[in-house]
Amino acid sequence: MNKYQSGLIYGLFAYIIWGALPIYWGWMRAASAWEIIAHRAIWSLVVCWFALAFRNQLKSAVAILRTPRMFFLLALTAGLVAGNWSIYIWSVTVDRIVESSLGYYITPLMNVAFGVIILRERMRVLQWIAVAIAAIGVGALTYDYGQLPLIALGLACTWGMYSVIKKKLDVDPLTGLAIETIFAAIPALIFLVNLEFEGRAQFGSGLWISIGLATAGLATVLPLLAFNNAAVSLPLTTLGLMQYITPTVMFLVGVFINHEEMSGSRWIGFLTIWLALSFLATDMVRSGRPGDKSVAHS
Repeated sequence: MNKYQSGLIYGLFAYIIWGALPIYWGWMRAASAWEIIAHRAIWSLVVCWFALAFRNQLKSAVAILRTPRMFFLLALTAGLVAGNWSIYIWSVTVDRIVESSLGYYITPLMNVAFGVIILRERMRVLQWIAVAIAAIGVGALTYDYGQLPLIALGLACTWGMYSVIKKKLDVDPLTGLAIETIFAAIPALIFLVNLEFEGRAQFGSGLWISIGLATAGLATVLPLLAFNNAAVSLPLTTLGLMQYITPTVMFLVGVFINHEEMSGSRWIGFLTIWLALSFLATDMVRSGRPGDKSVAHS
């Protein structure tokens, strides 16, 4: 097996696992979304730093923490990651997986918009077409939902801003997440201690729910490590095109496993978004640029 083939396997593993994670989070719905998020932050912290130690990257991570600019920017990205996780896991617990998949579909389009607004990047013709078509799709979904698809927009905006900040940082995904979880784990630990004192914690109430919560860190970090291996083996354009696997798997989980309703206008909205993404993917291939080098820890 050559380097490219192994990279494809790692990439497929990462993106499929990320897409299937709603099944895992939904399995723990006996716990509140906030308890799941808190455990995810704490156990991800443990697994990330163990992985850094195994890869002999502890010194570089500590050096980043000692740099004021990096410390401040990673504190900001930690807040955005926490917000993204909160919206995402809450959407799973209230059976809105399809809408959350929409959020990850439109994230590349949001990245283009933020690139123009914040980074003053110039849009190419196919990007303009993609954004215009996507706006029509969001309009169709707004009509169907009776309001803006706030879950999708919240996921896309938090990850879009995360991507903008990460473009200014030269930090690999694992090290970045390891540092971000330090900031997220502090309020998470306070929340869990309070939950335990109030007698409302699900952790420890049963074997399987406890195992599920305790392995939330592995569920977060293992696909990230696979993505890291894919990133060094595959062209960035290939990696950029593969990112659509995750929301597609999420969409399939929502429709066929969670049996979420898909009305005619909702199908029209999604088909319009997919059409927009086809233009964006074509532009990506033609220009040889990936849509986004950051990775969503869904």
